[in-house]
Amino acid sequence: MKQTLQRGFTLIELMIVVAIIGILAAVAIPAYQDYIARSQVSEAVSLMGSGKTPFAEYYSDKGVWPANTAAVMGNTSGKYTLSIDVTGTPVTSAPGSITLQATMRPSGINSNITNGTVQLITADGGKNWSCTGAGTSTIQAKYLPGACR
Repeated sequence: MKQTLQRGFTLIELMIVVAIIGILAAVAIPAYQDYIARSQVSEAVSLMGSGKTPFAEYYSDKGVWPANTAAVMGNTSGKYTLSIDVTGTPVTSAPGSITLQATMRPSGINSNITNGTVQLITADGGKNWSCTGAGTSTIQAKYLPGACR
């Protein structure tokens, strides 16, 4: 009687492969979720960044800050950003200082940043701006772009 050799993987070999894939997924999925959150916060920072020059020009021309973003910015929301607002009272703010605050959407984005806020602050008439995760509802530093940490 002639025996034929069967080729293929044994059950234990297949179980080892499945375990390795599971371990890789356990490491990769959280890292990918953090990456998604960082990219979503970057949209808010980018939208606020587009208002730096118009705000500085407005302040330079009129000597006061605009009361809202609609006076100088076109787009104040995005796919992940609910709104960009002027916080505080810009007309009575310290000379040359203003804070723009972006609020993230409450749903449809990474759950670690929902309703979070990012601020863009200047104290010298718009010459220099700093970014921070502080505000109404702070976003953890690990989700902020490098310039905001």
